[in-house]
Amino acid sequence: MFPPPSQPLTTLPSLPDLLLTALSVCFLVSSSKPNIASTRCPFPRRFLKFPAMSLTATPSKNTATATALNTLPPRRHNFASPQSLSDWLRPRLPSDSFASWGVKPGTKNVHNLWLELSQGETSLADSTPPVRTVHVVLVRVTAKHGKVLVESHQELSDGNVRKRGRPLSEKMKPNEDPESAAVRGIFEELGSAIVGAGPNPEIADIVTIDPNSYKMRVEERDSGSYPGLPGCYVLHTLSATVEGLPEGDFCTYEVDEYEGVVEEKNLADRAVSVKKHYWTWVSADSIQT
Repeated sequence: MFPPPSQPLTTLPSLPDLLLTALSVCFLVSSSKPNIASTRCPFPRRFLKFPAMSLTATPSKNTATATALNTLPPRRHNFASPQSLSDWLRPRLPSDSFASWGVKPGTKNVHNLWLELSQGETSLADSTPPVRTVHVVLVRVTAKHGKVLVESHQELSDGNVRKRGRPLSEKMKPNEDPESAAVRGIFEELGSAIVGAGPNPEIADIVTIDPNSYKMRVEERDSGSYPGLPGCYVLHTLSATVEGLPEGDFCTYEVDEYEGVVEEKNLADRAVSVKKHYWTWVSADSIQT
């Protein structure tokens, strides 16, 4: 009588099992690789949209907004003077583009960029070419007739005219939330045309921000103000109503744009500033923000 056959120590897997195992390993390896994003712009090129929120309504929403804003790149300024900034930029930008700053109609000069950096409104990436990152609040000011206020053009201090064709926009200050920047921009750029707005107006009686209108998107494009300098624009959009504005086209006067910003006034005087804003009402579906 023969002894019973011994059991094998291991069972060889079938061919389909081997293929399934190999595919699983490949999936795990590929999913563990880090995502490598473009260094040109510190934000994804797709549009980003926050959920509708009020920036001042509840602590939880404040926390969410603060968290989102704190994830944005830090603002920095490492240039002692406009000349040092110019020396740093010159080898990093196309020579013909850099030479057109402040010369080509509608452009700004290196003093403007230095002031933006010194106020924390702009940051420059240490790259060739550098990337200028700026946070801007766009305010869709709507009227009772349903139209939206658009800045058609600006009159600059050097006598040139710059075309705009966009809603009110304002560069944000460090640690400033979009709602505060929107209110500041409204009074700085529209204040001279608001009927009944005295030196110390009651903001709540004049400006109403739509709490459900907030959106954020990122655009990557070359700067119109600084030719040859790539820009990464973080755009915060809000809708608002403003009491006391004219019903037809109008213009407003800009207060000293850099008043009290720098100790040496000659630096501000050499920058190109806005003297007049020209506004018009357009249909809401004719603009995109």
